Amino acid sequence: MLAASAAGPRPGRTAAFQASTLASQALNALLAFLLLVACLGWSIAGWAAPGLGSPGGSQTFRKPGDAQRGELLYRDKGGVLWQAVPLLSTEVEIGVGGAAARVALVQRFKNASSAWLEGVYVFPLPETAAVDSLRIRIGERVIEGRIAERQQAKKEYEQARAAGQRAGLVEQERPNIFTTSVANIGPGEEIEVRLGYAQTVERAGLTFRLRFPMVVGPRYTGQDQALLGASTGPTTTTTRVPDAHRITPPVMNPAHGPINPVEIAVRLDPGFPISRVNSPFHAIDSKALTNRVWTIALADGAIPADRDFELEWTPAASTEPLARVFAETQPEARYALLTVMPPSAAAPAEPTLPREAIFIIDTSGSMEGESIVQARQALSLALSRLKPADRFNVIEFNSRARRLFARAEVATPAQVRYAQGWVEALKANGGTEMRQALDLALDGNSDPTRLRQIVFLTDGAVGNEADLFAQVTERLGDTRLFTVGIGSAPNGYFMRKAAEVGRGSAVFIGKPEQVAERMGELFRRLERPAMTDLAVAWPGVATDSLPNPLPDLYDGEPVVLAARLPAGTAGPVVLTGRIGGKPWRADLTLAANDDPPAGVPSLWARRKVEALEDTAYAGAKGEQIRDQVIQVALSHSLVTRYTSLVAVDATPARPEDARLGGGAMPTNLPKGWSYDALFGEAAPPQPQPTRGGVQPIRHVAAPAPSLLSQTVADRFQAQQAAASQAAAGATPTSQPIALPQTATPAALLMLTGAMLLGLAGFIAYTVRRKEV
Repeated sequence: MLAASAAGPRPGRTAAFQASTLASQALNALLAFLLLVACLGWSIAGWAAPGLGSPGGSQTFRKPGDAQRGELLYRDKGGVLWQAVPLLSTEVEIGVGGAAARVALVQRFKNASSAWLEGVYVFPLPETAAVDSLRIRIGERVIEGRIAERQQAKKEYEQARAAGQRAGLVEQERPNIFTTSVANIGPGEEIEVRLGYAQTVERAGLTFRLRFPMVVGPRYTGQDQALLGASTGPTTTTTRVPDAHRITPPVMNPAHGPINPVEIAVRLDPGFPISRVNSPFHAIDSKALTNRVWTIALADGAIPADRDFELEWTPAASTEPLARVFAETQPEARYALLTVMPPSAAAPAEPTLPREAIFIIDTSGSMEGESIVQARQALSLALSRLKPADRFNVIEFNSRARRLFARAEVATPAQVRYAQGWVEALKANGGTEMRQALDLALDGNSDPTRLRQIVFLTDGAVGNEADLFAQVTERLGDTRLFTVGIGSAPNGYFMRKAAEVGRGSAVFIGKPEQVAERMGELFRRLERPAMTDLAVAWPGVATDSLPNPLPDLYDGEPVVLAARLPAGTAGPVVLTGRIGGKPWRADLTLAANDDPPAGVPSLWARRKVEALEDTAYAGAKGEQIRDQVIQVALSHSLVTRYTSLVAVDATPARPEDARLGGGAMPTNLPKGWSYDALFGEAAPPQPQPTRGGVQPIRHVAAPAPSLLSQTVADRFQAQQAAASQAAAGATPTSQPIALPQTATPAALLMLTGAMLLGLAGFIAYTVRRKEV
């Protein structure tokens, strides 16, 4: 053995050893080469991320260090590149005259970058809003919008966008969700988009209300899909909600500060003396010019668009009119808006029939936070109002639905306490499968000896409203459906329409302090007889009065009708009905003189469009509905699902060699909603963080001056910066741009790449030494 060892290894083992060594060297060389290539790519990424307007990029992106003052930047899916979008600020001017309001919504898109941008903003309006005007202002230049069929309007906008012309487009996605697109906003430029619409004033008992929604909450679009709205790219559509990408804008994480500031000013002239003006969700400054004319503004100036604004006013004692007819004449017809407040129906000593009450509570992820607290409180209060002769059940739903009892149980004190404890333990998470809950509630079981009522507590954060309305219409029977809108930004369209097709009514609860008051309104409607068999007789013959047929009305609800009459129509108007089986009648007069313009023709057209679209639930063909809606909308300059407002500047502005960036603009998460409950670990990439709601800045040249001396955005940034500095005890100073914790800055990329290049070189040197 020793001799053999001294002589060296045997030939077979030597060949095997040499082959193994060569294989090891080849593998090491390959690994070194791959590491070298990866490191080069890593380093280059820090240097060569394509910027806005770079000729080599297929999309328009910027490096974080290129940010200008106040600019919003988004990471791409790789977390490296950033995309700029315009800033948005909004002013709202509301004029209330009688039972109607005329609103001007002024959106200002500000481009603080050095690139040409497009802004696409999804925003809410009241579900009854009749949008009928568009005007774009760039400096002193004004472009008037015009109504066109939706596809034609979109084609004109896209052609103008491609040609470098400034253009604006307003489209309806739902009756309460709209999209504004603005193309070719130049560097340092601000474009003002002014929308005009009319809406009716709501009334509950002696309280008048006007609601202005400010934010579109994320919508649930199907059990097989995550909550949408957080994607920075196109959202995947579903068969249930084929336009999901149109109603789900990107959502800003509240931790990064508020955006989209809004200022609101109201001139209130209801036609009678006012004793009280109040806003339950915002601090206001109100001033009485006379005993019947008030001005109202937000006390805090510019505020983030993260919850609905609601204004309430109460008439002075015995001064409110019980009935009024407003008229407005157009060349082709005369339009009238009739409002009547029927007398309150006294609650019977004993209900004619005991009730079967089915309570549905939404426990989906969008209800996490303040909303689920309000819903539990409201439902517990409703359960406490049940009488021993009543039967009841509770259904909760999120990604699935379940009943408390297998069937409705007698409302004994013990059963009610058990139900209240069950409700108190409910948590919010998961999807929003309303159809399952409605299936359980509208199960076809009916008892002719009982009055069957469903009370539905939800924020309405769904995208398939039409399917749910059809379900209720088909399976309602003798049941009545009442909706309770929960939270700071409920889907008002779903709440009102579901109650309408369910032959009930809707109330809204925006904060815990309103639970007792608003549920009290609902209890009065549930426990008192409704007004039925309503009918109206207008002067003349050829009359198109809406709604038709008139719905049942509940205690505290006014009759509100819109009519299109022959030109010159005047004379008596008679409204009849029955309350608790007793006849009721109101006599009014349509005067020959018109009232000041308040958008009554647009309000009638909005109702006409809604009535035409409702015929789909009865089986009307879609093409026939579309043609009729377009005819009404074009003649009244009205934005609908089939018509849009478009404005195009004939003169090209963007240079041919300049690329167009921008895109979908982010929205705030509604106040009180839980971002983690909605998105969890799948949270989307976010804009760069802020200090007190203001984008951090570095020392750069100031952007081009604003077209206005001080915009809403300027005031909002100043307010937020002052609040942040006061809280931190700091003095004003420019801050270097900050990056999210999940992003990697270019400097770190280059340093990391250099270190890895050194490591790759060392490995290559070691391999070479072994070969030698």
